[in-house]
Amino acid sequence: MEAFSDAVMAIAITILALEMRPPEHGPDRLFQALLHQWPVYLGYLTSFGYIGVIWLNHHQAFTRIRTVDRGLHAANLALLLTTAALAFPTAVLSEALQENFTGTDARTAVALYALVAAAMCASWLWIYTHLSRHRDLLTSRAEPHYHRHGRLRAAAGIAGYALGGALGWLFHPAVALGVFALLPVFYFATSEGLRPERPPVARTEMMAAISASSAARMYSRLFAAN
Repeated sequence: MEAFSDAVMAIAITILALEMRPPEHGPDRLFQALLHQWPVYLGYLTSFGYIGVIWLNHHQAFTRIRTVDRGLHAANLALLLTTAALAFPTAVLSEALQENFTGTDARTAVALYALVAAAMCASWLWIYTHLSRHRDLLTSRAEPHYHRHGRLRAAAGIAGYALGGALGWLFHPAVALGVFALLPVFYFATSEGLRPERPPVARTEMMAAISASSAARMYSRLFAAN
């Protein structure tokens, strides 16, 4: 399943690159035409970063998954469905921003992008919820907090994209673009969880070391008194 997922994500990123076409221009107007299609470059970088982080998180997840059942297969297919669909709202958004940066079409386009991106986060929420209910699918190296942190991160993404789309629709598309650029950074920074937690084994070893040190000091004092 991991190899199939890698292939789908690679194709999705390739489709994004195909949207970058040479612009139409008159004589001696190529430079201006290239500048005019800046939303194409921004859309490519943002969606490439998002899919790239999804790929990274997918690999991080499957290092902790021991086996796969039908429910996890279905949740993974939902993730691939939304990942492959991301090229469509990216193209719509790029075209709308080139025509009128603050127009109704641009506002509609940011709402569409937010909808698809939030759906991708919802598929992650499905994956982590399924893992929390079927912990036998996880390996022994999976941290106790792993699926809980995953659900929180997915829920934060749903809320973040929904908020970005709403603000872009109500106020200005630039607000949504800022949110769309920041959320992949958030997912990259938290790919190992929301915060590092010391493994239980490490805590046990630390307590044992403290106890041994205390015992050594006590015996030293006894010998010194004698």
